[in-house]
Amino acid sequence: MALKEWAFGLGEWKTVAGAGFCAVLLGALAGSASADDALKLTELSPNGADACFGRVYDAAHLKAHPKQKVARIFFYYGHDPVSRPNEEPTGNSDTSYNAFIATTVRGAKSPEWAGGWCNHASEDGKTGPVHCGMECDRTLASLKVDDKGRLFLSDLQPDIYLDVGSEEELGAAEYDRQALGSEDDNFRLDPMPAATCQAEFARIDPVAAALGAPLRERLKPDQAFCYGRDYDAAHLGSHPDQLTQSIRVFRGKVELASFASGGDTANWPDGADIAVTVTTRQKSAKVTQTYSCQGEADQWRCAASTKMSDFSCDIAQKEIFLKRGANGTMMLANPNSALAIVDLCSKADAGKTKSDDKVYRLKPMPQSACSP
Repeated sequence: MALKEWAFGLGEWKTVAGAGFCAVLLGALAGSASADDALKLTELSPNGADACFGRVYDAAHLKAHPKQKVARIFFYYGHDPVSRPNEEPTGNSDTSYNAFIATTVRGAKSPEWAGGWCNHASEDGKTGPVHCGMECDRTLASLKVDDKGRLFLSDLQPDIYLDVGSEEELGAAEYDRQALGSEDDNFRLDPMPAATCQAEFARIDPVAAALGAPLRERLKPDQAFCYGRDYDAAHLGSHPDQLTQSIRVFRGKVELASFASGGDTANWPDGADIAVTVTTRQKSAKVTQTYSCQGEADQWRCAASTKMSDFSCDIAQKEIFLKRGANGTMMLANPNSALAIVDLCSKADAGKTKSDDKVYRLKPMPQSACSP
């Protein structure tokens, strides 16, 4: 199942394969299995080392196969080549994947990827064809290696990077646009140095050095912080649909005490409480909402909580997203009206945000600026 991530500045959702609910569920079921335990397929890795296979198609091949979208494909068997500095807890990382695929379609600037587990498709797990599965009992690929060491990859599903049931959700036309093509299967990949695959996977989401350290490193579990912004009359005049006049995102004594009493620092920032205070044009009084966060890819995904909040209804589905910004700033995305600029308990507020109150660039402020 793919992970939905808010693309800051683009005003849209983007899909990040290789994570999601089923991955979390099956990661728990898989226990403590690791790539070290799983590198037992001698066909792929005769000496137990990480193995790389790949192919880059030239213009002549792609012209002769108009229904093939994939221009570059790489298969990596071994340790995770995708991990990078991000917001996911270091103590809760899933190391059970042993197979990773990256494909770049025509015209794309970077690859998409998915991970899974490869084993012999037999009761004893030692014989028969090699099958690679994904979360939610999906197929990643079937594999075969010839006497020249080339990898033949088949059963690659067109919706490998899409959510389960996405065809019905997206509609036929959009599904066809996002899915792989009808000729994107039965690939013959050549053996390559492991470093070649590692470099290919590094293209997926290059680390933006200008953004600095992830929030989970920048903001410690026992550290109070305050970020915010006050909008002047000139800004509000040029953004007539923006309701927010002042906004603060912070962890204070109450939030620190909450994490200290029940949080797990090894899984930081999972379980971190943050508070968001908003003042709108219509109301001079501040409204405060608490959110409980978890690290997800390169963002904190924070669900609204009734704890220490001005609302008491079931608002767990109201979410905001935090990311690190340039020059020490923090980006906050509110794609689904999840800020307390309106009554979060109102059923009328079930739709997407239609105002300018979607994305905020917040600056660090002294803790006194976030005092209740």
